[in-house]
Amino acid sequence: MERFKYPERPIIFLSACYLFVSVGYLVRLVAGHEKVACSGGAGAAGGAGGAGSAAAGAGAAGAGAGGPGGRGEYEELGAVEQHVRYETTGPALCTVVFLLVYFFGMASSIWWVILSLTWFLAAGMKWGNEAIAGYSQYFHLAAWLVPSVKSIAVLALSSVDGDPVAGICYVGNQSLDNLRGFVLAPLVIYLFIGTMFLLAGFVSLFRIRSVIKQQGGPTKTHKLEKLMIRLGLFTVLYTVPAAVVVACLFYEQHNRPRWEATHNCPCLRDLQPDQARRPDYAVFMLKYFMCLVVGITSGVWVWSGKTLESWRALCTRCCWASKGAGAAGAGAA
Repeated sequence: MERFKYPERPIIFLSACYLFVSVGYLVRLVAGHEKVACSGGAGAAGGAGGAGSAAAGAGAAGAGAGGPGGRGEYEELGAVEQHVRYETTGPALCTVVFLLVYFFGMASSIWWVILSLTWFLAAGMKWGNEAIAGYSQYFHLAAWLVPSVKSIAVLALSSVDGDPVAGICYVGNQSLDNLRGFVLAPLVIYLFIGTMFLLAGFVSLFRIRSVIKQQGGPTKTHKLEKLMIRLGLFTVLYTVPAAVVVACLFYEQHNRPRWEATHNCPCLRDLQPDQARRPDYAVFMLKYFMCLVVGITSGVWVWSGKTLESWRALCTRCCWASKGAGAAGAGAA
């Protein structure tokens, strides 16, 4: 941790957040779609399949299962014993997956805003590492308190629901209001604020480059300039996936009412083919990929040669310590 000074230290916490988000997806992978995102009896395959075809990622299946038309259709298919979880905290496994994915996902977005802020303070305001580190407690307060409040609010409102495609428990899969209030609006705000700090930092970086060019030759700011370029590349690599996720969410919230109408009223497909809409499966796969790809880029930053060397030295010390303890025990015997 000491090797990563501000303004790059938030990348460590951002990487840790994505680690826990990936754990949430791994829990769903091990436990299965039905045990996490669905409720009901033994008809898991039929219920989950019917729900997935209803929304293909938008969560319209849960609304269809709850509505009169959708329930009648499921009864005819004999698949009413299992349906996508809708507006409930669910069992412990569902709640754990929700907290891992939602809480740490939102915390990672705030840590990216903090990274952009510290990058701006270092590049634009000429703050030193110690000056930025003096506000670290406020960074942690914002990064952990805001997602905690939102997660508690979601649980208190019983707004946790199942995702029919990813098979995780999240918020906003069934309710557009929850999607806009707890997911889309915060992500747009974080993306906007972080982008503003990012652009301001780039402007300051260009000014630094112009000063260096006027002075001629390497200066004391060369190392800082190199660090700023690396941080700038990382923040750009975060901005693109975040913007894609927001675009996919806008696509979902704009088209979901039509998807639900098409699913709950099959007659629309014959009477009004132009009004019948089905979700594009590739869009949701892109959304899930972009939600996790930042963890890869941040991992590449953290797992540098120095990091691998530090882990190798730690493992070596641990091995020698265990061998020494074993030899001492044998000698005593």
